[in-house]
Amino acid sequence: MKSQSSPSVLDAMAGPYDPASVESRLYDTWDESGAFQPSEDLERRPFTIAIPPPNITGQLHNGHVLFVAYQDLMIRWQRMRGRASLWLPGTDHAAIATQNVIERELAKEGLSRHDLGRDGFEERFWQWKDEVGDNINEQLRRLGASVDWTREHFTLDEQLSRAVREAFVRLYEKGLIYRGRYMVNWCPDDQSAISDLEVEHLDVEGSLWHIRYPLVDGGHLTVATTRPETMLGDTAIAVHPDDQRYQTLVGQEALVPGIGRRIPIIADAFVDPEFGSGAVKVTPGHDPNDAAMGERHDLPVINIMNGDGTLNDNAGSWTGQDRFDARAAYLEFLEAEGLLERIEPHTHPVGHCSRDEAVIEPLVSEQWFVNVRPLADASTAAVNDGRIRFHPARFKNEFLRWLDEIQPWCISRQLWLGHRIPVWYCQSCEAVIVPREDPTTCPTCGGSDLEQDPDVLDTWFSSGLWPFSTLGWPDDTPDMRRFYPTDVMETGYDIIFFWVARMVMLGLELVGEVPFHDVYFHGLVRHLDGSKVSKTNYQPGDDPLETIEAYGADAMRFSFVTAAAPGNDMRLDLRQVERGGHFANKIWNGAKFVIGAKERTAGTPAGEPSLVDRWILSRFNQVHAEAIRDVERFRFGEAGRALHDFLWTEFFDWYVEAAKIRLYGDDPAAAARTSATLGTVLDGSLRLLHPFMPYVTEEIWRHFRAAGGSQEALELLIETPIPAASPDVDEDAIARVRSLIDIVQGIRNARHESGVEAGRRVEARVIGGAGLEAEAVFIRRLARVDPLTFHPVGTTFDEPAVTARAGGVEIFLPLAGMVDLTAERDRLARELAEAESTLGRAEHLLANPRFVERAPEAVVAKERERARAARERVDQVKERQAALVGSP
Repeated sequence: MKSQSSPSVLDAMAGPYDPASVESRLYDTWDESGAFQPSEDLERRPFTIAIPPPNITGQLHNGHVLFVAYQDLMIRWQRMRGRASLWLPGTDHAAIATQNVIERELAKEGLSRHDLGRDGFEERFWQWKDEVGDNINEQLRRLGASVDWTREHFTLDEQLSRAVREAFVRLYEKGLIYRGRYMVNWCPDDQSAISDLEVEHLDVEGSLWHIRYPLVDGGHLTVATTRPETMLGDTAIAVHPDDQRYQTLVGQEALVPGIGRRIPIIADAFVDPEFGSGAVKVTPGHDPNDAAMGERHDLPVINIMNGDGTLNDNAGSWTGQDRFDARAAYLEFLEAEGLLERIEPHTHPVGHCSRDEAVIEPLVSEQWFVNVRPLADASTAAVNDGRIRFHPARFKNEFLRWLDEIQPWCISRQLWLGHRIPVWYCQSCEAVIVPREDPTTCPTCGGSDLEQDPDVLDTWFSSGLWPFSTLGWPDDTPDMRRFYPTDVMETGYDIIFFWVARMVMLGLELVGEVPFHDVYFHGLVRHLDGSKVSKTNYQPGDDPLETIEAYGADAMRFSFVTAAAPGNDMRLDLRQVERGGHFANKIWNGAKFVIGAKERTAGTPAGEPSLVDRWILSRFNQVHAEAIRDVERFRFGEAGRALHDFLWTEFFDWYVEAAKIRLYGDDPAAAARTSATLGTVLDGSLRLLHPFMPYVTEEIWRHFRAAGGSQEALELLIETPIPAASPDVDEDAIARVRSLIDIVQGIRNARHESGVEAGRRVEARVIGGAGLEAEAVFIRRLARVDPLTFHPVGTTFDEPAVTARAGGVEIFLPLAGMVDLTAERDRLARELAEAESTLGRAEHLLANPRFVERAPEAVVAKERERARAARERVDQVKERQAALVGSP
């Protein structure tokens, strides 16, 4: 035994666990040790995750904690399982969103981007990037993200910009990128085209205006519309060819009110005769369905909209007015002319920009597009043949549905921030030049008067290259050869099409392999009121650093992982995080007990393992196997909860209490064996729990090793292996100790219900339980009973008592004079009523011939067993009630 006066490791662990004193120090230790970098041992199988690069629109919020918790869990787990693990960090320039943020900052200074000019605006952007990027990285560090900082990237850095250029040129050379005038979604606030995915359709309570179009030959035709200002761009009125009301009008002409443009009345099967009057205006320049109709009938396309949402010269008297002001003014004109027939309330979906909520204007514009149909087909094949797997699996069908319905991808944006489209136009011969290097002369005519396309690429174009551009593509680098394809893409389900689909399409097209094999989707983090946690809905308390300051990073990470279900949204309740903090402190205090035991028994030979030793080691081996199975099947929450329940209840509650019996007994060898068992379970548990709660486990590991608790040569837990689970499981020990625990709990419950003081020792008689006598000390100490005697099945006692049934035995507590016998009678009455109710329900079902004949055999058997157990319990309770008859 160690001298009590010797210095103790526990001196450095005094008090509760203090995350603030641990986290920054440990993170620096990990980083400086090189632990975040993948092993250079080429025999180790690689495991790679490319981080979803956070947008540099501002700092991270609590919604980002999920991706950090899940991805760091996977990386640490695979690192400890022997894989050469690489977690690639970086940030995204997020073109539209970041430009909007910077422009709002400029507006506070009374400036616009036009005041700075394009070069000045880009300079301001890089200043912003440095500041915000540093903040994001600091937040990742505080959360414990074990990313390889030596491989950090930004979507606008030199390497990734070269990858973007190469990707564009290759797709252009294959004819997959092209330029043309097509209907696009135009955001007047951003003054840019946006993709279909960036449009959010919201139900709007608007109006349906019924407007009369004068006919050239006299009379009028009424048309219903929700956007009267777009009438100024009408080039036809359409009716259904089978609509008998308008047969004689097809081929005639109408006049656009206020403009006087003569437009034909055409017949087209797309028209719904039941909507409005059955006649619809056709505006090919501002509606995708009308554009298709216009192509079928060779109608002219008239655009009435400027980029900022004002009306252009095609709008006649309403030129220069904002679109909504023009709507109001045009309606006044129509009413004054007697052409506004009636107005109906009308709720309908209206497209809004997902970033700034501006109402989208469909309009025809010259843009750059990617023909993604062949890329989508290749992606569909990769999913269907199992090269890419989804977790949860339900997202597979959603992914395939979107690929099946995919449209050309508009990749040009009318912005200043982003990757400039690598296309130059020769002003001498009109040649279009798409080079890998910036040109100085035209390859067609030799002229030097070249102008680059002013637009930039959709930010998702560069993001779609992320899994391989960060590894050095298009070069044949060692990282590309070793770490591509990556293993897992973990991200939110809300960007399955924005990002995941595009990574798959571009990876297959440009590299020839899928970019990852598994996709794990987490849900959205929401406030308690159900609103989404986001940068645009930032609320007090949404900063993860505030939560970390209050509870620690481990508490936050563990609570997020164990509370969230795969692919489902979660509501952030800080009480869950607080419970995570309690768990960290429970581990800390439990570890102090184990370390104290190691110091107490140092140098003492260990004896044979006891029943409870065999039980806890068997249960650890089971939980070890369960955790490996769950993590490798992406059931992270289940694994975390299994470790929590085992450590909190079985190890630190039951086993530690039982361990004190032998540890503080008079048998040094038994004490040493108990200490060894404590150390074995703590050692293995720290390894399994480290990916979930890295800081507290690493700090405990440091003290545990100092106390000689582990013979592991590696100093840092982050680099320590998680071995395969031992198959050694003593089922008999598990069953016997489970019975002992049930008996102790039964006695504790009976004492509590009877109001027995916690410190009072009472007599207990166990009826049945053959073979448990050898563990009487377990029951005696943990249930605080003395004397404790065991009796054969069928033994009865006449004196009044509190009784319980648990662990397969009857427990008889002769407590007359120490309890309220009236309360005990009431308790038995309640128990009898419950048992009789259960019995009545079961017998009612079993008396029904239809149930017995038609229900599955297993269901009927279960109901019969329920009836048998309830009948037995009724008899037992009645016996105990009879024992109390005549008692005072």
